[in-house]
Amino acid sequence: MSCDNKSGDKKTWTESERLALAAQLDAELDEYINGLEKRSYAEGWPEDRWEEEMDKHPFFMKESPNPGEELSPLMEGLQKLKYDESENTPEELANNYKDDGNFNFKHKKYRLAILAYTEGLKTKSKDNELMAQLYNNRAAAHFMLQNYWSSLNDNKRSLKLKPKYPKVQTRLALCCLKIKDYNQCISVCDEFLQEFPTDKEVLKLREEAVAAKKRSERDTRRQQIAEKKKNQAKEKLIEVLKARNVNLELPEKGNINLTDLEPRVPQLADFMVHLNEENKLIWPVLIKYPESLQTDFIQNFHEDETLTNHLEMLFEEPPEWDTKRQYISSNVNVYYEGKDKSSIYKVDTLKTLGSILSHKSFVIRGGTPTFLILVALSEAEKKFLSNYRYILNK
Repeated sequence: MSCDNKSGDKKTWTESERLALAAQLDAELDEYINGLEKRSYAEGWPEDRWEEEMDKHPFFMKESPNPGEELSPLMEGLQKLKYDESENTPEELANNYKDDGNFNFKHKKYRLAILAYTEGLKTKSKDNELMAQLYNNRAAAHFMLQNYWSSLNDNKRSLKLKPKYPKVQTRLALCCLKIKDYNQCISVCDEFLQEFPTDKEVLKLREEAVAAKKRSERDTRRQQIAEKKKNQAKEKLIEVLKARNVNLELPEKGNINLTDLEPRVPQLADFMVHLNEENKLIWPVLIKYPESLQTDFIQNFHEDETLTNHLEMLFEEPPEWDTKRQYISSNVNVYYEGKDKSSIYKVDTLKTLGSILSHKSFVIRGGTPTFLILVALSEAEKKFLSNYRYILNK
């Protein structure tokens, strides 16, 4: 187009003139911008941290801030508007916390939900309906975490504020079932069924509680009978031990306790001395080989059996450590230490275990009779016996 001149005539612009004018205007604009005062923009996001700053913005953050985490100014402002006591009534605060809890519950963050509901309850709102909901919701979150006792207590608190609360009554009955309080479960169900007699869920809960109660009572009776038999067996065992004149090493003088009879050797821990059907003592026995520092365990040694019988079974196949094949029942001597451990007794292996244990010199330590076996007349036997003051025959 053209502009006015002095004579009032319009000038016609060529294409080259238009391009020249545009270039001149661009140059003048650049000159003007370059002449402006240069200042850095401090309110924007720095290029190296723009993603981090964006995540902190309430409109763009992907996750809620964790407790104690530093908040952005905008987030702090929004929180103040939502949670400041001076800006909100107790009811508004309670509702805000309830909404937070519901959001976390929906996303299965039950612990965070519990924290939010707890804050809502701290407001002590006068709205009983609202407080009952908060207790109900917290009870539900506890239940999801299998905190059945906590859930039970919150259900009861909710019902105090709102007695007719079907979902709370149902959960309360379920909590009672979970903690095996069957009587209370049945009672809660009966109260609920007075109002809703055809409710299938509660009818089923009551049926389960009744069946579980019967099983529990049956198991209790069985346990009591078993405990009675066990106590009778304990008394009978101690009575027989006293009749056999068995000497037990006891930590303190007094009556025999079964704990004094428990084997201290791990391999024999499950084979404590006991009575068989004929009231005969069955012992765990420890065999030591001082020369080779080896051990053997006889888990069930009948008191009427002889050491010879068991030695023949032990040495029926030579032990791997007996490279010289010296350990055979006819080529070994058997010993046991006396009360003060300064004396040692040589055992007649043709005698029964019961007759050996009833001798006044034999002491049963740690609930386990112990015997020492050495190759007869060997240097190892001589060296071993030299450690004792007295060597006696039994």
